[in-house]
Amino acid sequence: MNPTKSITCASSPSGCQLVPLPLLEAALLVAWSSGFVGARFSLDYAPPLLVVFWRCVLVTLLLFPFVARELRQISPMTLVKNAGIGLLAMAGYLAGITQGIALGVPAGLAALFADLLPMGLALLAAGLLGQRMAPRVWAGLVIGLAGVALGTHGALAWGNAPLWVYGLPLLGMLSLAAATLWQKHLPASQSMGLLPNLWLQCCVSGVAFALIEGSQGSLAPIPSTGFAVSVLWTAGLSTVGGYGLYWLCLRRASATRVASVLYLSPPITMVWAWAMFDEPLSWQMALGMAVSAVGICMVVREEAREARRRRPHGTAAESETVG
Repeated sequence: MNPTKSITCASSPSGCQLVPLPLLEAALLVAWSSGFVGARFSLDYAPPLLVVFWRCVLVTLLLFPFVARELRQISPMTLVKNAGIGLLAMAGYLAGITQGIALGVPAGLAALFADLLPMGLALLAAGLLGQRMAPRVWAGLVIGLAGVALGTHGALAWGNAPLWVYGLPLLGMLSLAAATLWQKHLPASQSMGLLPNLWLQCCVSGVAFALIEGSQGSLAPIPSTGFAVSVLWTAGLSTVGGYGLYWLCLRRASATRVASVLYLSPPITMVWAWAMFDEPLSWQMALGMAVSAVGICMVVREEAREARRRRPHGTAAESETVG
């Protein structure tokens, strides 16, 4: 995924309406899965949170000239609410996943916990917001999760970390789920443009990571090519591309649909790992991907059916947005 295209698209949401939603979701999958590959690559060169801190710093510095004028026109209350969303979506999610791995949770198991996002969203929406989902949507989410478990089964292992550490990736997943629901239900008057929102998220998350990592060691960048590549990779593909496309897709579709699409990120991550680290592929991975695709199709079709019921005279573009 080209980060420049993401910036252009994010700065002109009306132009992105011309891009079919499935294409945006396909780009999201490539960019989102790059984050796990970047984290795997960076482990050989630096502490995980040090890389995450510097990727936030880099994105904050690069985006500031593009968003400075718009930020001055945003009310303090809007900034505070969107900063809270950013802390949950970026700092909470990434800290939970990376710290879990750093403390001994196997990467495959941490990724599986992260892929519980659609179920976490559904449970939070039902428990906190009282939202009801059709049985077919629930069935699609369960089938999609089964496909993830099937496809990643060979890469899963139970590590030697203390039991409480396994809760960190789960808390990270729930943090992103809460941020997603908060963002989706934020009044239009308090929403921000995609680029200012991404800048603010990286800014406040960078401060959070500075406090966490700074309490454990130095925040100075490591003078090595591997560290520089890790920061550039995760800043461009994973942050600008991954998070930018995630919020963009949320403006076009329901939270359940966008999260369910991410069920396909593990097999795509494995393809990345095969290409970059020569890790083996298997028919089991392909079968798991196919099962997940069936579940996603069930979610998408059922939500499209519900959208037609609610807006029988709506336009095709409107029918893409649910919730």
